[in-house]
This record gives sequence, C-alpha cells and structure tokens, in this order.
Amino acid sequence: MRELVGRLAALDPDAGAAVQVIAYFDRLVESRAGLEAIVRGAAVLAGCPARLVDGERRVRVRVLSDGRREDVGTPPDPAWSSTPLPSAGTGTLWLERPGPAGPVDAMVLERAAVAARDVLDRTRGRAPAERPGDDPALIELVLDGSAPEPVRLRAARLLGLRDAGLARVLAVEGGGAVIEPVGPSSARSPQQVRRTGVGPAVPVLDLPASWAAARTALRLTADGTEQDPGPRVVHADELGGLAVLAAAVGPDTEPVPDVRALDRAGSVAPWMLATLHAVAVEPSLRTAAAALNLHHSTLQDRLTRAERLLGWNVRDPQGRLRLQLAFALRRMHRHPESPPR
Repeated sequence: MRELVGRLAALDPDAGAAVQVIAYFDRLVESRAGLEAIVRGAAVLAGCPARLVDGERRVRVRVLSDGRREDVGTPPDPAWSSTPLPSAGTGTLWLERPGPAGPVDAMVLERAAVAARDVLDRTRGRAPAERPGDDPALIELVLDGSAPEPVRLRAARLLGLRDAGLARVLAVEGGGAVIEPVGPSSARSPQQVRRTGVGPAVPVLDLPASWAAARTALRLTADGTEQDPGPRVVHADELGGLAVLAAAVGPDTEPVPDVRALDRAGSVAPWMLATLHAVAVEPSLRTAAAALNLHHSTLQDRLTRAERLLGWNVRDPQGRLRLQLAFALRRMHRHPESPPR
C-alpha cells in the first residue's frame, strides 16, 4: 500500500492523498473507533475544524484541526463543505471551510460520514448484532460526559449496567477502557496482565469521572520489572495527594534531580532499583531484605552503595519519603497520561 501511494502521489498528488484518506478511515472502522476519533480524523486530515451534528440522535461533536475537541457553538455556515450521513436521519458532517470541496476534502467527507454512520447505527440506532459488552463505541458513549444522559443510560443498559447500580472504569495500558459493574462479590484488585489503573466505584452517570481517575492511576503503575519496579494495578481511590502531583507533571515537565539520581543509580547495577523500591515500600529493612531474599547485612551493604549514588540517606523516614516520591515521579514520566478514548 505504501509503495502504491508513493507511485500515485508521483503521478497525481490528489489521488495519492485520497488513497491515504481511504486507508486511514478503514483503519478507524476496523478498530471500531468512536465518533470523536472519526471527527478528529476528518479535522486533522482536512486541516480545518470539523463538526458532526445529528439533531434526532442529539449528537454534537466538533474538533479543531489540531485534534482538540471544542463546543459546537454557532450554527454551521451554509458555505462550508458538508455531506449528510448515509441513511442516518438528520446527521450531517461539515468541514468548516468554504466550499466547494476539493478532491481530498470530498474524500475525507465521504469516508468520515460512512464511518460515523456505522458508529451511530451501533450506539444510537439499532441494537448491535454482536455482544454489546464488547462494543468500544458503547463504552466511549458511556464515558463521554458531554453526551445526553438518556443516551448514556441507554448505552449503559446495552453494556449490561443497571441504572441504579455502581460501576468502575479500568484504564488499561495502551489506551483501552473496561467498565465493570461493582457488587458485594467484586474483586478488589483485578488480575491484569497489562498495567491497569482502576477508577472508583460510582453511579453509571458518573463513570466519566471514574475514567479520568483511572487514567491518572494508570500513570502510577509500573511494569513490575527490575528497571520499573512497582505495582501493575493501582486504585485511584488510594492515591491521595499523588493524584494532585500527577496533575502537575505533564509530558513536557522536566524530571526533578531526585528522579535523575534514581535513573543514574539504576544504570549502575541491575538490582539497584528493585532494592531501593523494596526499601521504599516495605515497613522495615528486615522485611525488605526478606522480600528480596537477601541477608540483612547484604541489604545494608547495597544501601550504603545506593546512598552514595543518590546523595541522601534512605533509611530514615524523611529519606524513605523522598525515595517514594522519586519512584512515583519516575513512573509519571515513564508513563505519560493516556489520552481519552
């Protein structure tokens, strides 16, 4: 496909771009992407804001050309390029740029409209033919706080959630979301192979807040390896002040000196980070040694070497707290915030 696109682009730039547009939206359809992802694709590919509005189904999605979602605001301009969604009632997709649409914009509108129609049919039209609990479009709808409450409740029922029940969201490594009903027999810590942040149990209409908290918790998870020791599953309602700290540490935030010191120490010996993590989380040095299957004196020797590399004492309460914060910050830098579904 890449070679074909290259040849077409050499012969006809518009034809090459059209093939790329088709391939892009085909991938979205195959991955069962939601409405916002489809409108975002249209906006980014066209290089201008795009909006999808369906009055009958109470859908209003607008995304800027840089991928940010924004309120729909003013009514559409009749001069903009647009297309109705095929067989989807009153739904219309607009590119917020005066028409007529060129070949590439026309292809963006056509493919995005078809993809959006399919999502609307699954989530706000007929009931899906396959197991609804596996439908990511329904999950996206339940987690979209901007969607009307009746629509979100209908999607929740299709997922098997009770209106008056409690549920929680699991943010899974890679950007996926899982919604779990919560009852007396619910397990406290889900057994996950991948890193997982667990949101608090809330009523169904509050699940967008559980999703946001779960994504924060995901940033505090670890791979569970020597180079990234720590828990693979973290519950948001156990974070306390760390949630505030996570909000202050973004992808562009420079690591503080303690994090850099921890990285330097970890590069010296393969056992260094696992040893320091055990000291940070275990109640005493003796339990840390037991967790590491080390003799107490061996652990003391390791810590003497580690403290020289770090530049502070990790055996007193203040030093342990400093070490705990350094590990938490390191995970935030290693695992930036996952984007909303």
